[in-house]
Amino acid sequence: MFRRIFSFLLLIWLLGFVWFAAFLPRPADATQTDGIVVLTGAGGRIERGLQALGEGWSGRMLVSGVDPEVKPAELAAEYDIPMDRMECCITLGYDAVDTRSNASETAAWVAEGKMASIRLVTSDWHMRRAAFELGTQIDPDTKIVRDAVKSEPSLAMLFLEYHKFLFGWLARWIGF
Repeated sequence: MFRRIFSFLLLIWLLGFVWFAAFLPRPADATQTDGIVVLTGAGGRIERGLQALGEGWSGRMLVSGVDPEVKPAELAAEYDIPMDRMECCITLGYDAVDTRSNASETAAWVAEGKMASIRLVTSDWHMRRAAFELGTQIDPDTKIVRDAVKSEPSLAMLFLEYHKFLFGWLARWIGF
């Protein structure tokens, strides 16, 4: 009996990993949202957020998880952002250090801005966990448009992220 249960759980885990790795989230379309949230950490994320802002898909953007040493003028110079756009439309979030604190920082920004919808921009391999964490901290009526940045993660990266996703889900399920 124990072997059957163990084999069944192993099969579920394996099929879950295959699904997780083979069907990564994709970029979103031009859906309008009240805000754009970019989680720092990998290439292409800030660029995608700026594209969404530039296309007019939203008028405001939060960059969550910015290193405290990065100043707005430095970010503007790095990504060729006019300072008037930085001042009106882009908020730099310095409080987040991981995905869970990205979600907290974002939830506060969304609540303060009274937003009904946001575009979440992060890497394709990170999107499921980021959206899950964010979904646990914002109003359940807030629409999250998942805008994944295409990448080429290694098998090791996918394996690690899959387990972080599972443990995050399990932790929330048991109330931790």
